[in-house]
Parts: sequence; structure tokens; C-alpha cells
Amino acid sequence: MASHNELGKKGEALAAEYLLRNGYHIKAKNWRYLKAEIDIVAQKEAVLAIVEVKTRSAVDIAAPEDAVNKKKIKLLIAAANEYVVQHDLDVEVRFDIISIHNKGEKYNLNHIKDAFLFF
Repeated sequence: MASHNELGKKGEALAAEYLLRNGYHIKAKNWRYLKAEIDIVAQKEAVLAIVEVKTRSAVDIAAPEDAVNKKKIKLLIAAANEYVVQHDLDVEVRFDIISIHNKGEKYNLNHIKDAFLFF
């Protein structure tokens, strides 16, 4: 596996651990719908968090969350809609980004709630 794939998987694992520690229930990981993939579907009380995880290494210049573009947002919204329909859920849906920056052996995590609004 390429090192960037390993870094991404490590970031997703760290994000899931963080969410669990903060009272979320992980409902799905790497949930796919058509061309979209939701990294983590998590729920806390009546809020369903659709979480995009972006992990970058110390050598990357841009912030990890900057990699979430309009196309990705559109795909995430479509996938979230389908997830809610398939699972017959009656919940508020929120789109979050967990941004992880790897610096050697350390990882800095930033949880951005309501990173973009459902429109």
C-alpha cells in the first residue's frame, strides 16, 4: 500500500477513536454510494454526522480541510441523502471535516463541525 494510503487509513482510525471518545456512535466507515464515499457516519444523540477525514503530512503546504472541494461536497450530500433514506432515519444531518496533520510521530486533529451547510 502506498504511504499516502497508509497515512489516510491511520487518519481515519484516529478520527474514529476521537469520535468514540467524544460520545459518538460509529454507524459506518467508508460507506459508498455511486461515486461517493463517506469516510465515517457517526451519530451523537439526534445528530447524524457525515464526517470527511483529511490527513496530510508535515511536508504538505495546504491545510487538510482545503482538499474538500465543491465536487466532493456534492457527492457527500448525495451519499448522505441516500444513507438516511436507506436506513429510514429521522435525524438532523451535519457535515463535518476532521482535519489531521501528521508531524513525525505526532498527529494534530481538528474537528470542524458544520464544515459546510446542507443546501
